[in-house]
Amino acid sequence: MYDRETREHALSLIGQDRSLNAVSKQTGISRFALRSWQSRLEPLSRKTDCPRCERVPRPPEADTAYAYLLGLYLGDGCISKQPRNRGYALRIACADAWPGLIAACRRAMKTVRPMNSVCVVRGEGCVMVTSYSVHWPCLFPQHGPGKKHERPIVLERWQQQIVDAHPWEFLRGLIHSDGCRVTNWTARTIAGERRRYEYPRYFFTNVSADILRLYTDTLDKVGVAWRPTRQGRRAENISVARKESVALMDTHIGPKY
Repeated sequence: MYDRETREHALSLIGQDRSLNAVSKQTGISRFALRSWQSRLEPLSRKTDCPRCERVPRPPEADTAYAYLLGLYLGDGCISKQPRNRGYALRIACADAWPGLIAACRRAMKTVRPMNSVCVVRGEGCVMVTSYSVHWPCLFPQHGPGKKHERPIVLERWQQQIVDAHPWEFLRGLIHSDGCRVTNWTARTIAGERRRYEYPRYFFTNVSADILRLYTDTLDKVGVAWRPTRQGRRAENISVARKESVALMDTHIGPKY
């Protein structure tokens, strides 16, 4: 009835000195089943266990990939509970137009949870890069009911430490999900002649004030100048247009592909 990963997650909770009764209430699994798993299932290894469920919780070892995946999740990701105790599905929406992004998303998921398979579910004009695990909410505690912009989005201390260590990977994930690099143009009169002037810029759009703040705070830390622009009543658009800042973004992020 229960898959191995569900059993491992329940046993990891017991390993944190929680009572069978407490774990049973949290997971919906009977104490009889928990007791039998304790005696029949081999001890958990570091490779298959969740770092956040250990007696002393630790951050994921693949912190570079995690920083990128965190950006993708905050932009176009969701976590949903699966029926029949099958755990949770992490889904990242990626446009068909960017096969390189789809491949990078798959690599990041697999690197963060190498014991879980990653699949691509095709939709109209996009794909959902998907992976199943009972531990996705442990790794992304921002998960909760409703839309992300309708609830507080605050990084835990260990997540912020990863972002501080790998700010460009975090920014790259945000840009790859809810951002873009475009070429703008304007017309200027030079020596009496009307000329077209083109210049590149980056945009990031999100309706969550908390996610926007995470983005702009990280831009500040890496020395990128930005400014907000309004786009409708709810969406906020952050623009990076200064030449030196665009060059810095190009060095570390670049356009989607």
